[in-house]
Amino acid sequence: MDQMELSHLLAVARGDEPADLLLTNGRVVNVFTGEILEAQLAIAGDRIAAVGHGYNGNQVVDLHGSLIVPGLIDTHVHIESSMCSPREFARLVLPHGVTTVVADPHEIANVAGGNGIRYMLDASEGLPLTVFVTLPSCVPATTMGTAGASLEAKDLIPLRKHKRVLGLAEFMNVPGAALGLPGAAEKLLAFQDGHIDGHAPGITGRLLQAYIAAGPSTDHESGSAGEALEKARLGMTVLVREATSARNLQDVLPAVTAANARRFAFATDDRHPADLIDTGTIDNHVRLAIAAGLDPVTVVTMATLNGAEAFGLRDRGAIGPGRRADLVITQSLDDFRADVVVAGGRVVAEHGALTAPLDDQPIDLTAVGQSVAVDLDSLTLSIPAQGSLMRVIGVNPDTLITELRLLPASLARGEAVVDLDRDLLKVATIERHRGTGNVGLGFVQGLGLKAGAIAGTVAHDCHNITVAGVSDAEMLAAVHALKELGGGLVAVHDCKLLAAVPLPIGGLMSDRPAEVVRHQMDELLAAVHGLGSPLHDPLMQLGFLALEVIPHLKLTDLGLVDVDAFELVSLWAG
Repeated sequence: MDQMELSHLLAVARGDEPADLLLTNGRVVNVFTGEILEAQLAIAGDRIAAVGHGYNGNQVVDLHGSLIVPGLIDTHVHIESSMCSPREFARLVLPHGVTTVVADPHEIANVAGGNGIRYMLDASEGLPLTVFVTLPSCVPATTMGTAGASLEAKDLIPLRKHKRVLGLAEFMNVPGAALGLPGAAEKLLAFQDGHIDGHAPGITGRLLQAYIAAGPSTDHESGSAGEALEKARLGMTVLVREATSARNLQDVLPAVTAANARRFAFATDDRHPADLIDTGTIDNHVRLAIAAGLDPVTVVTMATLNGAEAFGLRDRGAIGPGRRADLVITQSLDDFRADVVVAGGRVVAEHGALTAPLDDQPIDLTAVGQSVAVDLDSLTLSIPAQGSLMRVIGVNPDTLITELRLLPASLARGEAVVDLDRDLLKVATIERHRGTGNVGLGFVQGLGLKAGAIAGTVAHDCHNITVAGVSDAEMLAAVHALKELGGGLVAVHDCKLLAAVPLPIGGLMSDRPAEVVRHQMDELLAAVHGLGSPLHDPLMQLGFLALEVIPHLKLTDLGLVDVDAFELVSLWAG
């Protein structure tokens, strides 16, 4: 804000000049005091000048008793998981009332390092959606997987000067933080004066105490009310997550009371296009929380002010003088829907459709990479028998937490093989960035495929190729299809491509409009469900099988990881 803008803002607040936009006959949801108050809203430029009565405006809009809510804030999201560019992501979420997001670009950073972070900052510049960024803290997440880049503290410090960088993103290396290990400690110390986001699934007791003492103050990984309450009691702001696959909201909400609600905010983390379009984003969290019995104004506060304050965003999250004019106009809190969305004093969406133009931005694919560096001729997926008892990844619906199951192996011709009667599929994680030839092999139970194979270059967090299927031939055909696409998600049957979502931006995001991506994804999911999987989104479940910081058993390109022991383990248990 310059001197002229400030002078105008103050003159409007004093009533000496008319507001640029005056909203009258509205009911303001005041998240400071927990009240709903009848008031005029005077807007000057991109700021709220006054909330009161007796003001004039150059443009006057009568709201006829509608509610005015602060713009919603998504406190932790990976834009890459929408499979859309930042521009298209903005087009998806703004009509749902989300005007600010805190994005962690560690997906593209694991592919392209600092170039990936700069791409996300550049591609989100000038959007009506405010995209703040936290810098990826763990690239790669651990030493037990191979990423396309490695970011140390010295690589991150120059980026923190950017006006939209808030601090350090989810710190997944819990042992490194709690023990003060070299590398981890260096990053934490470099960001002690900024925000440090946490990532501590299932961590309790003294380890949690040490982890929080190291600096993380927010966390989106609580899977139960007890876990959330322990973190809140220790001063963390709990970011209640409802993602495409990790649906934790209903389990965490019982921890929220009138006394502690200010320690809770909302996050989506990872949501695919269909969920964003059909179900929504933070607006969906608001509806679910109110339906669960929480006070509506409390829920709105969780969706706005709590997140803003947790991340030090003093200019938004509430309706008050000097705050950014990010607003949602709605008829009801009980069935919260964004009728009109205002971002920075401009109407940007009405009745579920974006009305503000989004400038086209050229996409430089050379900056973020498009590699699937896999030697298909030498790739083999066979698993020689070395025992009779295997460690198997157990998948459960609607959670990223897997089980470590000890199951008898099915053996044939001296190899461990698929057993469809037990829903025992082969799974592989194949390094795709550096051409190392690394292949981690194992078995997964719970995907439910009866035929074919599925594969993708979206495989958190290193984003290598994950592939699962009923035979080696089907799995190899899926990997071939990914190589031809230059990255994406695929399903094959009889070794032929059934459906695909091409993702040319780092193997993570599409360069097409969101509606096209959604249509492609619908076709892909229909194909995968046709192959037998009953899961809501089998591709997202598959993509998280490689994330070695989420309990309990995962598979990287280096092999199986016992997350609880934080070490690589053999497929064979006996």
